[in-house]
Amino acid sequence: MLAKRLLPLTLTCAAALAATACATATPPAPGQRGSVISTTQVAELSAEQVRAQLTAAKIDHAQVRYGVTAHRVVYRTVGVRGEPTTASQLIALPRNDHSDLGVVSWLHGTTVYRGDVASVKPESTDRAAALLFAATGRAVSAPDYLGLGEGPGHHPYGHPQATVSAALDALRAAREVAGKQGRTFDERLRISGFSQGGPATMLLGRAVQEGADPAFTLDALAPVGGPFELSRFEADAARDEVDKAALYLAYFGTAWHRMYGLYDSPRQAFREPYADRVETLFDGDHRTQEIAAALPPKAKDLFTEDFLAKIRNPAGPFRDQLRAMDTTCDWRPAVPVEIFHAAGDRDVAFAHARQCAGQLAGKGAAHTVTDVGAVDHNGSVRAALPRIAAKFAPAS
Repeated sequence: MLAKRLLPLTLTCAAALAATACATATPPAPGQRGSVISTTQVAELSAEQVRAQLTAAKIDHAQVRYGVTAHRVVYRTVGVRGEPTTASQLIALPRNDHSDLGVVSWLHGTTVYRGDVASVKPESTDRAAALLFAATGRAVSAPDYLGLGEGPGHHPYGHPQATVSAALDALRAAREVAGKQGRTFDERLRISGFSQGGPATMLLGRAVQEGADPAFTLDALAPVGGPFELSRFEADAARDEVDKAALYLAYFGTAWHRMYGLYDSPRQAFREPYADRVETLFDGDHRTQEIAAALPPKAKDLFTEDFLAKIRNPAGPFRDQLRAMDTTCDWRPAVPVEIFHAAGDRDVAFAHARQCAGQLAGKGAAHTVTDVGAVDHNGSVRAALPRIAAKFAPAS
C-alpha cells in the first residue's frame, strides 16, 4: 500500500534537503538575499569565439554582435522551507562599452547531474543560450536552481516557490556583479526557459509582475517546450507514453518524495531489484547516461502498479501540490507571451503549449503559439533560441 498521506513542507526537518539547514534556521535578511559569495570567471570570448561555440551547439549565430565574458557566481538564497542556503548561476555580460544593460533570465530544462548546468559545463546548450543573449548586448542571469551546479543538497524539482526564489536571488546577484564592473541593469526583464524552464518562466514572470522585486519590471516572456500540466506529463510517463518515461518519472518521484513524502519506503514505489538504488542514482552526482544504463526504459518495469496508479490519478494533498504546477499560465501577463513548441517533440506533447495558451486566453492575456517544426525536444530549443534572441535584442 502507498503512503497514506503526504508530508506538509512545514512539519519536519527529517525530510529536508540534504546539506541544507533545518527549517527552524533563521533565513537570510532581505538585504542578504542574492548577495554574492564568490565569483569565478569561466569564459572570455571574442565574437568569433562565441559564433564557434554556437555552431558547435547547433544554434544559429547570425545575431552575434559582441564578445562575451561569463562568470560562475555563488550567491545566498533560501531553500524550500525558507532556510538559508546557497546556489550558483552563470552570469554573461557583453564585451561592449554600454554601461546600462537590459537583462535576460534564462531558465534551464530538467537536469539530473549537477555538473551539466551552464555555470559548470562549457558545452551545455544552456551555456550557449546565455552566450547568444549576451552577444546581442544583453546581460544574462542563468541560474542553476537549488541543488545543482555548486549548490548543496538535492534539486527540488517542480517546487514553485524555490524556483522563483532561486531565480530572483540570481538576478540580484547578477546586478551586484555587474555593479562592481561599473555597469547597471535597466529594470525591464525578459524571461525565457526551456522544458522545466518553461513553467519556471511563467512562475518568475508572475512574481516579477506582482512586485517581488521593485528593481525589475516584466518586459517579455518566451517559454520553450514546457510541461505546463505537470500532472498530465507525469501521468503520461506512468503510461509509458513519453520518451524516457522511466527516467523522467523516477526523477520526479524521488524529488517529490524528498519534499512531500510520496511513499513510506522505496519498495512501495519501485520494483526489485531497483528499489535500493533509485534514490542514490538521483542524488545529483550521477550522470544521465549512468542512470539510464542502471534503470529499465519503461516505467511499468521500474515502478510498482500501486505507485503508477497514484501518479495516473492523483488525489488529496498530492493533487493539490501538483495544481500549482498545472496552472503556471493561469494569470494575465501585462506583456505578450510567445510560447514556443515543436510538433515533433516526443518528450513533452504539443498539448502542453495549447494548455498554457488556453489558460492565458481565459485570463484575456495576449499570446501566440509558435511551432518550431518537426524537431525533437532538444531540437526545439535550438530552433527557438535565435527567434527569442531577436525578440529580446536591443534596438539597433
